[in-house]
Amino acid sequence: MNKIRTMIIDDERSSRAELKRMLEVFPELELVGEAANADEAELLIHIQQPELLFLDIQMPERSGFELLQSLQQVPDVIFTTAFDQYAVKAFEVNALDYLLKPIRSERLALAIERIHSKLSTKQTADRVFVKDRDRYHFVSWDKIYLVESLDNYAKLFFDDQSVLFKSSLNKLQHKLDKRQFFRCNRAQLVNLNYIAQITNQSSNKLTILLKSGQKVELSERRSVEFRAINKI
Repeated sequence: MNKIRTMIIDDERSSRAELKRMLEVFPELELVGEAANADEAELLIHIQQPELLFLDIQMPERSGFELLQSLQQVPDVIFTTAFDQYAVKAFEVNALDYLLKPIRSERLALAIERIHSKLSTKQTADRVFVKDRDRYHFVSWDKIYLVESLDNYAKLFFDDQSVLFKSSLNKLQHKLDKRQFFRCNRAQLVNLNYIAQITNQSSNKLTILLKSGQKVELSERRSVEFRAINKI
């Protein structure tokens, strides 16, 4: 089995050192870095591409939640904190697990067991972490059917919800799988898997009807590109 690339993010040096010591008995985990704050962690995550984060929630400047919101691809997360008031919120966002400091060895072992369970069933997905009012969600890009530009944010539509994600549409266009997402015009991306119908307009432009019932009009240039790609 390949080792799980793991990172520790905690503003307390002693907490990081103790967790590193405890993780030494789990050879299946490969520690690829540690960070003392969200800014440092964001850069390191981009470089190291970890699969698992042990993430402290309460940190100076930016919290663990705010760090996850800044990532365009979110690894699996085990939250660690001394404040049990965050427990409910952590589970609401579907974290892999939640460890209360001081971390007990038996609870850590249980968390690692859950990691193995998830990986063995291949429950992995390319996803983002978003805030909707006072709730947080891990959302798989597979569930997002429409992305709209809104100033410096992108509005993500999934299920019967829409949330704001801090990213430009141009940045997302380059990040997302072109086999799955198509740029329809200056302001919208659609997930091709959610197209219900395509119609031709008199101006040679195409209009897409999504399964959600929303209509998206392609620009003339994008209509030509869409026809060429899909041979229509």
